[in-house]
Amino acid sequence: MDHAKVAATRAGVLMIIAVCLLTAPLHAQDAAATFKAKCSVCHGADGSANSAMGKQLGAKDLRSEEVQKQTDAQLNAAITNGMGGGKMPAYKGKLTDDQIKGLVSYVRSLAKK
Repeated sequence: MDHAKVAATRAGVLMIIAVCLLTAPLHAQDAAATFKAKCSVCHGADGSANSAMGKQLGAKDLRSEEVQKQTDAQLNAAITNGMGGGKMPAYKGKLTDDQIKGLVSYVRSLAKK
């Protein structure tokens, strides 16, 4: 076995791991920024739907068991396709798949403790 190749492979693997670890917080920040820009008007900054618009539209409390028990696929579909007879807009074509996936993770982070 060539020690130079093994060392190069290890260095490459370590670099990939480092990039993944360093970019994870960035993705969380991106999701928080997307939530603030697209969702907080209705769902509130904390996901409680306790905003004026949220109350008017009957927006869901994203921290609730009702929302949190949904699968990631269900949350993804709701964000992608909208819901509530047009009350919640569809974000298909407005957000990337990665942004929607980030929002699903962000919604999970809002769960009531």
